[in-house]
Amino acid sequence: MKRAILFLIVLLSLASCGKKNRGELIGVRQKKWFPEKPYGMTLVEGGSYIMGKSDEDVAQLQNAPARTVTVPSFYMDETEITNSEYRQFVYWVKDSVTLALLARKADELELGEDNQDGIGEYAFQDADTADLSEFQKYMRQNYYDISEDSYAGRALNWDNSIQWATQDYPDQAYAEVMDSMYLPPEYWFDGEMKLDVTKLVYQFTWFDAEAAARESQRTRNQFIDRAPFIKKEEIQIYPDTTVWIKDFIYSYNEPMHNDYFSHPAYQDYPVVGVSWKQAVAFCNWRTHYKNSYQRSKNKPLVNKFRLPSEAEWEYAARGGIPSGIYPWGGPYLLNDRGCFLANFKPLRGDYAVDQAVYTVEAKSYLPNDYNLFNMAGNVSEWTSSSYDSNAYEYVASLNPNMSISSESRKVIRGGSWKDVAYFLRVSTRDFEYRDTARSFIGFRTVQDYLGNTRVKIK
Repeated sequence: MKRAILFLIVLLSLASCGKKNRGELIGVRQKKWFPEKPYGMTLVEGGSYIMGKSDEDVAQLQNAPARTVTVPSFYMDETEITNSEYRQFVYWVKDSVTLALLARKADELELGEDNQDGIGEYAFQDADTADLSEFQKYMRQNYYDISEDSYAGRALNWDNSIQWATQDYPDQAYAEVMDSMYLPPEYWFDGEMKLDVTKLVYQFTWFDAEAAARESQRTRNQFIDRAPFIKKEEIQIYPDTTVWIKDFIYSYNEPMHNDYFSHPAYQDYPVVGVSWKQAVAFCNWRTHYKNSYQRSKNKPLVNKFRLPSEAEWEYAARGGIPSGIYPWGGPYLLNDRGCFLANFKPLRGDYAVDQAVYTVEAKSYLPNDYNLFNMAGNVSEWTSSSYDSNAYEYVASLNPNMSISSESRKVIRGGSWKDVAYFLRVSTRDFEYRDTARSFIGFRTVQDYLGNTRVKIK
């Protein structure tokens, strides 16, 4: 009898599975997905082009021999990341660090959100265990409470705004935490409290898929331990404003040091003083920030923002003009009205003749045919690629990228406001060390396009 019942259940389950597909292989259907163009970006449709120097190598670098390569489609920022956009990142980190300190202090004092108008308002969201879901209780018991950091993984309370004005501090415990965010009084000047920017540390983890794949190939085992390839990073993210002085000895650039990143006059100018590692941290945060919103709206997550590879950057800079020397195509630096087409150092050092002494706003001069601004001049731009003078000889022709974790030199492209015209050429390569920040290096981000932009199956 039991066997008969079991057989009947199996038949019913098989019938249930085959109701809609009639036993045919139709695949697992998911919700229809439509690509959404990220804000401030433009689509660069993939294709092939001749990468490298097809013209005269004036500087005789001999490190960019011409070769045909292919890159897939991707989105790219229309402009360099601006001071205003990077400040959004800085403010988010500043708020998250402060909220974490406030929540820890509230936990030490055993205060919760019921402590109205006090530091308890900023307690961890799971401070009141009665309101936790069963999953949250499980995670806290099995992961959070037994980790080395007892506060790791606990959700911050973003519902309450941080009170930064000293007259609005709700209690002394709050004042104690906020005081720790500032430098000691002996470091203040002009009667202003100074934020300790070394406290602005962004933490994130990422999976080194390339290293894992190499290990899998070496051991001939697909199922390897992935834990060693999950990397944890802690990056101080505030730009180095002293680059305006350090880069130019015996030159008066103190106003740029004091105001360039913080004053609203420069909010739409490209951020500088950012190292390669800080640029990577920004990309990670931008992905996290967007996906936090996507989760709140129950929408599909977006794929990650990242720095462009060297091949992607050059393809985008050419703007669809295969043999162009500059992003606007022709070999000339002036338009038909005698105006310079980019911000650089022309005429043997006449910085002002192109109507700019330092940087200009990110949307200045005419964009190239992909609607990308300042792909030549203004600031050089970080790429994800490691620098090797011989890389063009052996990298793949499909979506080439030179990626070596031990190589501290990273390719920068595009030339800057302090460079001569040669470095503005779309094929000219240069590099800087990834831990170094400069007053003439910024960055822009890209995002992979999922699917194919051209082939559509009817």
